Amino acid sequence: MTEPVRIEGFAIVSIDGMLADADRRIPAGLVVEADQKFFHTNLDGAALVVHGRHSHEGGPRSADRRRLIVTTRVAALAPDPSHPKSLLWNPKGATIEEAWTCLGAPSGLCAVIGGPDVYALFLDIGYDAFHLSRAAHVWLRGGRPVFPEIGPDRTPEDVLTAHGLEPGPPQVLDAAAGVTLVSWHYRGPRPEWRNRLVNSSRETISAMKRGKAKAAWWTCGVQYLVRNPPALR
Repeated sequence: MTEPVRIEGFAIVSIDGMLADADRRIPAGLVVEADQKFFHTNLDGAALVVHGRHSHEGGPRSADRRRLIVTTRVAALAPDPSHPKSLLWNPKGATIEEAWTCLGAPSGLCAVIGGPDVYALFLDIGYDAFHLSRAAHVWLRGGRPVFPEIGPDRTPEDVLTAHGLEPGPPQVLDAAAGVTLVSWHYRGPRPEWRNRLVNSSRETISAMKRGKAKAAWWTCGVQYLVRNPPALR
């Protein structure tokens, strides 16, 4: 059975909603074993991982994952010379549907892991779930917020609520460290492109197995630009 396409975000933040300090350093208080276990267990089941140039999950299995790296340094889609299973993706030049298909990833879970602009991008594309861990003993005033619009009067919960997500019950991940997890879920209708992607992913992977789509995910960025030349400023 082909898995449905679903998009889920994963983040751990300080009590004031920050991912890291102003210099992008993640303090020890945001590296919590129970949260890391939850995070990597979910990534192990993901069809692809999406993040910006300054974000990466690390770990022994990271090199095996298909990933989209969000960047403005390419016009639309391009191979990533530093990672054979990655594709550089500019959302202004190609849709998530096009990027996913070009990558050759199966349908299933798209795991969004940061940073702030990438998390915000998928608020508009549409999360099925956002898993927000919070460390109650960590403050990072002036740090990098999980969503760019967070401020003194706007919390991560406010942002998720404004985009139609509803919180589940809190789970205690580490009582001593004051770390809890709340999974937020979207209950509305699914966009039609996800059903199309399930079918196109099935066809692309089937063609690869038959040897009829030689290195399709690697060359797709170039092919896409040939078919759809961007209007560059």
